[in-house]
Amino acid sequence: MRLPTVDEVDRELQRSEGIRHNHTLRRNAAFAVAAVFAASVLVSTFVLPTFRIYGSSMTPTLNEGDIVVATKVGSFGRGDLIAFSYNNKLLTKRVIGLPGDWVDIDSDGNVSINGESLDEPYLQPGAKSLGQCDISLPYQVPEDTYFVMGDKRSVSVDSRLTQVGCIPQDQIVGRLAVRVWPLTNVGSVA
Repeated sequence: MRLPTVDEVDRELQRSEGIRHNHTLRRNAAFAVAAVFAASVLVSTFVLPTFRIYGSSMTPTLNEGDIVVATKVGSFGRGDLIAFSYNNKLLTKRVIGLPGDWVDIDSDGNVSINGESLDEPYLQPGAKSLGQCDISLPYQVPEDTYFVMGDKRSVSVDSRLTQVGCIPQDQIVGRLAVRVWPLTNVGSVA
């Protein structure tokens, strides 16, 4: 039996160290990928929820298939687009009435808040409509809730119906901030 030369022993040591080094690199890369994945899930769940738009009640502001990012904020203003949980679904609507406001809608779909006509530049011509409405108008928005409506009023199921009603603060996922898909329409939403 022949003993290995010093060069052969050195090459074998380098090969063994290379294998151990590659194993460490693969393990560290796997941990890094897992950490990035976990962080992205946490951010998308708790900080910047991302979701897809279904339906046409917000057309043309938002279209079916759009992907939007929301921000978690504490309070919402009139005109803000929000996402909220309703019957195990996420819906998107526009805040019309704030807690304590009196909302009135005439037969032509013109909205007034606390007796003042609401300026709605985000609506397309002809989009105003009383739509489906089974609440008694004028209607006072209960505390800690928001009166919401879709931008395509004739088809939107929203706070004008008692089955949806005003949206409690704790059901609101966030304010819509940015459309990220389709790429041709990337940008802020309003």
